[in-house]
Amino acid sequence: MRVALLTYSTKPRGGVVHTLALAEALARLGADVTVWTVGRGGDDGFFRPVDPQVEVEVAPLPHLEGETVGARIQRSIRVLGTAFADRTAAGVAYDVVHAQDCISANAVPRCVRTVHHLDQFTTPELVACHERAIVRPYAHVCVSAAVAVEVEAGWGLRPTVIPNGVEAQRFVEAAADPGASEPWRRRFGRYVLAVGGIEPRKGTLDLLEAFALARRTRPELELVLAGGETLFDYRGYREAFDARAVELGVVPHVLGPVDHAALPGLVAGCAAFGFVSTKEGFGLAAMEALAAGVPVLARPLPVLREVFGDHVRYADEKRSMAAALLECVERGPLPGGAGLALHHTWERAARSHLDLYASLSARPGAAARRRDRSGPDRPAAARGPGRPAGTGTTRPACP
Repeated sequence: MRVALLTYSTKPRGGVVHTLALAEALARLGADVTVWTVGRGGDDGFFRPVDPQVEVEVAPLPHLEGETVGARIQRSIRVLGTAFADRTAAGVAYDVVHAQDCISANAVPRCVRTVHHLDQFTTPELVACHERAIVRPYAHVCVSAAVAVEVEAGWGLRPTVIPNGVEAQRFVEAAADPGASEPWRRRFGRYVLAVGGIEPRKGTLDLLEAFALARRTRPELELVLAGGETLFDYRGYREAFDARAVELGVVPHVLGPVDHAALPGLVAGCAAFGFVSTKEGFGLAAMEALAAGVPVLARPLPVLREVFGDHVRYADEKRSMAAALLECVERGPLPGGAGLALHHTWERAARSHLDLYASLSARPGAAARRRDRSGPDRPAAARGPGRPAGTGTTRPACP
């Protein structure tokens, strides 16, 4: 089976991590896999090495000074769509074209779409883009049942639920190797870690408030923030975060993206992992922390309760978050977390995807769908019932 997986970036964001790991697992099971992406600012490859069994196609997207977020997203769609159409016009055919986000779902005419989580947008240009990314694909995947329920409620669709895999062994090994985490502990001492950058969806300001309260009891704690590569402009939120940190007397260590090989040691070395996102599809970073034997604080979203059950501590406002952080630091992880992480393998996820692909190929009209999977984005698209463009209602997050 020949499969194209499309993603929006080469940077270490959750959807991109998912795409690469799924591609490699599919290839190990015998599929012929190509990953398509957009290379922003001169990137010609991903943030980590990719298994040579997987072909990689990067469509260059040069930086344009002063470009708005909306314009950058539209240009990303055009560039990826044109590159993909050129390749298919040259005779390359795929049995399945699977978009992992709304940018790539807009770039190709017909595809399977993974909806990782839903969010809200009000800009008409982006709302229309997001709507097309839901209604135009002919099949849908969600990585949790909670998000699948939201998609069904909003659009009347029935996504197939295939949970994420986790590269758990990397984090298990880091936890067992003192040398992996020792440089981070030497640098920061005892630290609370969050991965994903400083942005509204990650709830970083809430974590800052909770950390400041917890540090009144445990003044030796430091706050470390890793990751943060994004298409969006969160400068206003970052300025508010920085100002509030000064008011609270907290000096966070903001690392930005961390090298792929160094990340497990950073996670394994923390005293607690803060995962207080306001929207998530699965919680891959928190699952990695469980694999490393680290105690996790999570916001009690339905999706996170579904995925993590009783293996993490939950809190939803700054005082209860502070209390939960102190429990994490003082009492350690809850039982069974590492076992949960080890259960979520990429081989299991890849087999479920292959089963889905096979079922789609057996449906009436499958041959016509394959013939229609080339060409750049088409501006007109059907909308779901009762969902006019530009209403600002719940929409799939992009990316």
